[in-house]
Amino acid sequence: MHIRPMHPDDLSAAAEVHRLAFVRQKQSEQWLASTLAAFPRFLCFVAEEAGQVLGFILWAQKSGFRDQAVLELDQLAVLPAAQGRGIGRRLIVQSLPLVREQLVHQGSSLKHVIVNTRADNHAQKLYRDTLGAQVEATIRDLYSADKSKLYSADA
Repeated sequence: MHIRPMHPDDLSAAAEVHRLAFVRQKQSEQWLASTLAAFPRFLCFVAEEAGQVLGFILWAQKSGFRDQAVLELDQLAVLPAAQGRGIGRRLIVQSLPLVREQLVHQGSSLKHVIVNTRADNHAQKLYRDTLGAQVEATIRDLYSADKSKLYSADA
């Protein structure tokens, strides 16, 4: 499996992952195309195996380009059929050094990572394990359910 930057040619396959992972969201391909077009504000990566996109991760730089960047893990998704194989973990762990390289290229370093996710999302354990992220706040009934805001001081 290879973690690499997302390219326009990946949009259709990544949109299928998005559609299956985020069933309440609409227009998956348009969403991902607009995110990909916002480089370097958004840094997009895919997990690919044997030519198939199995998942993606979107990182967002928050509050402008700064000397010390605050990143948000904006979205992470893996095909349902490929879940349980550690792909989400690999997307985080292997894309983060690539994100750091981009930050260095623009004269920045990584200060913090934040994650917003459903309060009942089992992936919070993944965010704790890989990023050291801890729940700092919960916002009731945001979008489809309660949302937790996680923060990592040691990204």
